[in-house]
Amino acid sequence: MNKITLEVCVDSVESALAAQKGGATRLEVCSNLIIGGTTPTSSLIDLVNASVDIPLHVLIRPRFGDFCYTPFEFEYIKREIKVAKEHGAKGIVIGILTPNGDLDIERLKVLIDLAKPLHITLHRAFDVCKNPFEALEQVKSLGIDTILTSGQQQTCIQGASCIKELVNKAGNQVEILVGSGLNSSNIEEIVKTTHAKAYHLSGKKEKESPMLYRPQTVTMGLPILSEYTIWETDWLEIEKVKDIINRIHL
Repeated sequence: MNKITLEVCVDSVESALAAQKGGATRLEVCSNLIIGGTTPTSSLIDLVNASVDIPLHVLIRPRFGDFCYTPFEFEYIKREIKVAKEHGAKGIVIGILTPNGDLDIERLKVLIDLAKPLHITLHRAFDVCKNPFEALEQVKSLGIDTILTSGQQQTCIQGASCIKELVNKAGNQVEILVGSGLNSSNIEEIVKTTHAKAYHLSGKKEKESPMLYRPQTVTMGLPILSEYTIWETDWLEIEKVKDIINRIHL
């Protein structure tokens, strides 16, 4: 069987340990996974690095929302790439678009130069760009290593046909990392449909907070989210996914 990458996205040390226990081959470390992930603190990077033995790729995303960034946000991204390098990241995960929905080539070049020699992943900004196949060719020219994608659909199941075409066109030049909605119930279908060699998931489950006193009159964030529910990676789910992948011969 060809070697498969299983990347688990985590926003805590607890989740990082669970991901490693389940068989992850690398981690994407972020904060605020519940809103799609933002840049983690240097302290979190350090703590995860000290707790696991697998490579860390660090998400650099200044805020929730789209990927059209102001000059100040761009400066933030540049500085956080330096922080990630200084704190032991093996890769960075970035993405930036123009207002017209194209890859922002000039600013990506700046970020790639700052990140060298780390592994570079273009995150799901790719999924909201205008033309994925044109963007793929630009990624090749830029020397980006990996594209994280759901095939420009909400989930990778819905985007499986696009992902398959991306895998074919990427060849050995770019790793197509399949993500969004991936779990043990659909991994076999995705592997057999796309023939990708890299998969990305959080494998998270709900965990009850130990808080006993729970006032109902005040919320600290969005009222639709329970503040007494913690989302954490389930090592058994990661192990299930890994076992299914290992049974499939591409």
